[in-house]
Amino acid sequence: MQITTIIFWLVLLSFLLLFLWLGIRFNLLKDKSTATVKPYSYARVQLTWWTLIIVSSFVSIFLSKGNLPLLDSSIIILLGLSSATTATAAVIDTSDQSNSKLTLIQNQESEGFLLDILSDNNGISIHRLQAFLFNIIIGVWVLYSVQKGLLNCNVITNQTCINTIIPSIDDNKLLLLGVSALAYVGLKTNENK
Repeated sequence: MQITTIIFWLVLLSFLLLFLWLGIRFNLLKDKSTATVKPYSYARVQLTWWTLIIVSSFVSIFLSKGNLPLLDSSIIILLGLSSATTATAAVIDTSDQSNSKLTLIQNQESEGFLLDILSDNNGISIHRLQAFLFNIIIGVWVLYSVQKGLLNCNVITNQTCINTIIPSIDDNKLLLLGVSALAYVGLKTNENK
């Protein structure tokens, strides 16, 4: 196993443990809620997922190659899309909290990680499942591509090579993630009604 592979997995594991600790200690992955055991938030989990992937990749490249890569605009768009999804979900939740006639789904007790992020008030929903699966598949592809890129970019000083380690996400994949995010946000407006 090459040193770049070891660095990659150590960095990824370190950030994963950090995010898990932050999640446990500060409810990073959970909804703002009055429940004793707060439910997990799909939007927060999605933003954390992409942050974990991109930050781990960025740091792994720096530690392995001694240089920071330029991020492709598709990666910035992806982070923006995840941030916008999280912000919109928070606005919807805050708006719903002002209506005292609603029973808020985010104030129900957690049913566990997967059920919380895949369920709305009617149980597991296809739009949440779809968004979850597309984010997992494309995220794993990015991680695989970064690990492969670290191995293939042998010249430490070649900035062009370093800049291509984190893959560009083509328009179709971004559109797929965007449509899934829109379906989630659009249907979230009716969750508490």
